[in-house]
Amino acid sequence: MFPSISSRKQSEKITTIAFYNVENLFDTINDPKTLDDDYTVDGKHKWTKKRYTIKLKKLGSVISQLGLNRSKRPPAIVGLVEVENAKVVHDLVNSSYLKKYHYGFVHHDSPDERGIDVALLYNKKHFEVLGSETFALEIENEPGVRDYTRDVLKVTGNLQGELVYILVNHWPSRRDGAETTEYKRIKAAELNRTIIDEIRAQSFDAKIIIMGDFNDDPASVSIQTLASDDFINPMENLLNPKKTGSTSYNKKWNLFDQILFSKNFLEKKKDKLYFKHAEVFNKKWLKVFKGKLKGSPFRTYIGPWYQGGFSDHFPVYAFLKKED
Repeated sequence: MFPSISSRKQSEKITTIAFYNVENLFDTINDPKTLDDDYTVDGKHKWTKKRYTIKLKKLGSVISQLGLNRSKRPPAIVGLVEVENAKVVHDLVNSSYLKKYHYGFVHHDSPDERGIDVALLYNKKHFEVLGSETFALEIENEPGVRDYTRDVLKVTGNLQGELVYILVNHWPSRRDGAETTEYKRIKAAELNRTIIDEIRAQSFDAKIIIMGDFNDDPASVSIQTLASDDFINPMENLLNPKKTGSTSYNKKWNLFDQILFSKNFLEKKKDKLYFKHAEVFNKKWLKVFKGKLKGSPFRTYIGPWYQGGFSDHFPVYAFLKKED
């Protein structure tokens, strides 16, 4: 049965935007400038061309399905983190499930010690890039010792003909303890606020989308600093620590992956995009199906053991609609 004309017209008005931590998307080539040795043929993970190709295909299959239930087409934009370089992003958009959609991408190298960066994919039919730049997060592990981490990526463009500003983030991890490292993520939030102020100095009523793996939950101090009172965070209601989120650790769920919108995305105006709905993409086939990790994201490795999964994070996505 084919969808009715009215339902097709409704789907054409809906635009999906998404964010995905793709978990260590490395190529197999050793970069002497970064700590990528584990993801080489002779490294700890025995990262072969075959395993790399499988991961690209699986990630592409996920991205191609985000938002299909409502917009009937893949996302217009997808923020990515944990990509090693422009080559892996190029290989991803040219993988079997994504190639036909002719995605473009924005990528800049960052100073992260492991060599992982952030990037933005965009469907050329629905998003026009007008410019991009990065902002360094300058933090220290201890006085005088720089922590080299990911930059914030700002992309300016026309989304369905409307000017928007997109900030893609991957904030410092909790590896050394959530409380011990909290100051780093608060610093990242403050950097985003500085970028927002610069945008609004040029365009007071700018429409801004902030997305990322923040390594903090919606109620964390850093996210509250970021959101303030001029942004909405539709992810706030999607976290249940005992049941669901975007990533899990020791059987506790977190929602580190979030998409926030400036409040003017709540305004319904003629020919303007407005926020409609947000979800975590946590299909059954993206989960571990048995054992002590049952229900958690089906990842590429567990420790040193290859699993052949997707990522240790579920992607998140949101729907925007254009008012007649």
